[in-house]
Amino acid sequence: MDVRNHHLKEDIREYWSKRSETFDLAFGHRIPPGSEFEAWAAAIRDALGAAPCRVLELACGTGEVTNVLLSLGHQVVALDFSEAMLQVAQRKHAGNDRVRFILADAENTMEPDAAYDAVVCRHLVWTLTAPEQALADWYRLLKPGGRLLAFDGNWARPTAIGRLAQGAVGALERIVGHDPHYDGAMSERHQAIMSRLPFGDGLTAERLVPLVAAAGFGDIRVLSHRPIASAQRRTADLRNRLRTLFYRRFILTAARPTVPEARKQREGGAGADPVSDTGNERRP
Repeated sequence: MDVRNHHLKEDIREYWSKRSETFDLAFGHRIPPGSEFEAWAAAIRDALGAAPCRVLELACGTGEVTNVLLSLGHQVVALDFSEAMLQVAQRKHAGNDRVRFILADAENTMEPDAAYDAVVCRHLVWTLTAPEQALADWYRLLKPGGRLLAFDGNWARPTAIGRLAQGAVGALERIVGHDPHYDGAMSERHQAIMSRLPFGDGLTAERLVPLVAAAGFGDIRVLSHRPIASAQRRTADLRNRLRTLFYRRFILTAARPTVPEARKQREGGAGADPVSDTGNERRP
C-alpha cells in the first residue's frame, strides 16, 4: 500500500467534507434555475443524447449536476468519496426514486462491468491521484457505445485575462470585503493538495486527450465551456463575473467503442485525434 497516496486521498476527503455544508454558497458550485441550469442541461443533452439512459455520476458532491441529469430523465447512480457531501445530496433529492447515492472511490468504483450508458463528472479529473487507473475503470463500467462526459479546467494557472481579473477582484475586495464562501485555488489548503496531484501543475485538454485515448476510448471531442460561463455571467455580480474569466475550462466527451469499432481501431482504421466543435480551436 502506498502510504503517501492514502494520506493524499484522506486529505482530499477531509477537504471536501469540511466544505460540504457551505459548498453551494460558493459561486460556480450551485447550478441555479434559469439560464445557467439550461446551459448545463444543453451541454449534457448534446453529449449524451435526448433519450434517458443509465448514468454513473462520479464525485457528485452536493448533487447539483445530479439535479440536471434527473431533469433530463436519466436514471442516476451518484457516487462520492465524502460521506458529508453525500448527506447533503441525499437531503436535496430525498424521495426521488430515479437516483441512488453510494459512498465509493471514483478511481476504483467497484461497480459492475458494462453497467452504464454514460459516466459523467464535474471538476473531478484534476483531483485524480491515479488518472490512468481511473480512466481504465470508467471504460470498464461503460457499455459498448457508452459515453464519458467530463467537465474540468486548468485550476493551477490562470489565463492572461484571468490574471487581470484576479487583480480586479483583489482590488474590489479591498473595498467590499472578502467572500467567505469562496475557497478557490488560491487557498493554502487547496494549494497543498494540488501540489501533490499528477495534474497539480495544471489539467489541460491537451494533456487529458492522450490518456483518454490510451484507455481505449474513441470519438474524443473537446468542446467549449463558454456557453455555461456566459450563462453564469448573466445573473452574477461583478466579482463573480470576473471569476468566470480566471481559468480555462473545457468539456471532454468520448465513447467506449462498439465491438466492430474496437476491431477497426486495432486494425488501424480509426484515429484517436480529438474533434473540436470550434474548428481548429482546441482551447475552450
